[in-house]
Amino acid sequence: MSKKLWSGRFSEKTDRMVEDFTSSIDIDKRLYAYDIEGSIAHCRMLAKTSIISESDASALIEGLGAIKREIERGDFQFDEGLEDIHMHIEARLIEKVGKTAQKLHTARSRNDQVVLDVRMYLREETLNTIKRLVALSKVIVELAKTYIDVVLPGYTHLQRAQPVLLSHHFMAYYEMLSRDIERFNDGLKRINVMPLGSAALAGTTYPIDREYSAQLLDFPKISANSIDAVSDRDFIIEFVSAASICMVHLSRMSEEFILWSSSEFDFIELPDSFATGSSIMPQKKNPDVPELVRGKAGRVFGDLVSLLTMMKSLPLSYNRDMQEDKVALFQTAATLRECIDIYAKMLPRLKINQESMRKAASRGFLNATDMADYLVAVGMPFRQAHGCVGEAVAYAASKKKELHELTLKELKSFSSHFKKDIFSVLSIEQMINRRKSIGGTALECVKAAIKKAEKELTNSGLS
Repeated sequence: MSKKLWSGRFSEKTDRMVEDFTSSIDIDKRLYAYDIEGSIAHCRMLAKTSIISESDASALIEGLGAIKREIERGDFQFDEGLEDIHMHIEARLIEKVGKTAQKLHTARSRNDQVVLDVRMYLREETLNTIKRLVALSKVIVELAKTYIDVVLPGYTHLQRAQPVLLSHHFMAYYEMLSRDIERFNDGLKRINVMPLGSAALAGTTYPIDREYSAQLLDFPKISANSIDAVSDRDFIIEFVSAASICMVHLSRMSEEFILWSSSEFDFIELPDSFATGSSIMPQKKNPDVPELVRGKAGRVFGDLVSLLTMMKSLPLSYNRDMQEDKVALFQTAATLRECIDIYAKMLPRLKINQESMRKAASRGFLNATDMADYLVAVGMPFRQAHGCVGEAVAYAASKKKELHELTLKELKSFSSHFKKDIFSVLSIEQMINRRKSIGGTALECVKAAIKKAEKELTNSGLS
């Protein structure tokens, strides 16, 4: 059992069961690079302010670099008795450079050290998440361009409503992902705040230079209150919240792929390499990837609830409960990462069944609103036109016909306003291309949306 770095106060060794229960090294050892980078910056600051000598700083920095290389080679020995990555690195540093290593923790605490590490980790993870979302957005825009004029029925209440362009439908997901990117970008402002120098909770008596430390670690802002700095986990909750919303979007996309790939819809076919079969039914081709993405959304939602529940009753400042934050954070980051990546790889290989989509858009009285708009254009109040077309729909349904399959004579039995030109109004192309309002499904609107999206993605500077 390793001797604790804080053992001076205690007359008994920590019970082995307590060591196992309180240890977090299996979770937080992935923070080693951030912990070492933060320690090197802290060491440089201590030397700059003459709190330690330059020679001591050089020995410490050299030792920290050697420890990082040990970990990266897999030569580093982890010990459950040392609880976390911070104590592991410090204990190993003492072994390598002797008593000089005991100076490294001057003017800091594990409380500000751990939150520094997590902020540095989350800053990088957020930037990588944004890059992944940009890449997925580019895939979606390419799909919209490829299938620019393919028609399918748009739905409300999962009932066929009006014909839309598939490209317009894809661009709806582009808008969702754009908002996700905005949320993660905005969250960077709250993540990118340096807590180092807050110490345990009250700051420090040493003449430290927090601005210099922030400069070394590329933090544009320094925490303003030491109590808040060590007890704040809002930035983690915000990341997981943004991830949860993003998973909602991916889950909704998944639901459509699951429905569309069924024989009832037959709108798409998933690539064989992204589907599975049945152990008993030879004919089955199951949409397991979308189903798992849909299912994994619940895992991320659970992480958010876990964090909120953990934090809701904690008094200021640091409490050991906060050790659990990394379990939820790391799981969310990993889940979101793999879901975005697998969709970016799968989507370009979707097979679009254009004929099935168009056939579905041609049935179910999807041109009823356009017929009502036709009557409004010749002077009938909309509510009256709505009622008139409703009667025509009921009549057509009784005859097992679509509205555009009725004769002009039949239509005139509902209103004398109907003329021969009504039939061109009821065509799918007319229904789509007349919807030119900003954000509408008209081809020219979708082309403009795609052009705008491509410009936004190019200006992002990310790939």
